[in-house]
Amino acid sequence: MRGKQAPKRKINADPMYSSLNVAKLINYVMYSGKKSTAQKIVYGAFEIIKEKTKKDPLEVFETALRNISPTLEVKSRRVGGANYQIPIQVRAERRTQLAYRWLLVAARGKKGQPMKEKLASELIAASDNTGEAVKKKADVQRMAEANRAFAHFAR
Repeated sequence: MRGKQAPKRKINADPMYSSLNVAKLINYVMYSGKKSTAQKIVYGAFEIIKEKTKKDPLEVFETALRNISPTLEVKSRRVGGANYQIPIQVRAERRTQLAYRWLLVAARGKKGQPMKEKLASELIAASDNTGEAVKKKADVQRMAEANRAFAHFAR
């Protein structure tokens, strides 16, 4: 690795819910620096969640994040001319990063609705342990479990 590691930037909590996780979600939703548009999408999704579930949207969001976050993943490693998929523990920071990424890929993959509705439906599904993002997590966990025999190759 050349040069210095880029410094970690501290992000401020979002103005409406005072939550760091919601601020991160807004940043992940954002395209081309349009933060106000991303905020409208996320807050609109939270309003839809509030209407549909009659629960606190922040609570639904936190539950969804917990349900999507993986604990194990596989990493490709070359040993003696063969590539092995080695299961490794996921660091906390990467765990949340993957959760956000899978959530947004699942929401963006749906067709024919505004983004706030797609995001809201995916968050509700994830909080109920269903939906595309939870399926993706299960696939990754299953892959890691299947390759447990190669765990001794991990450093």
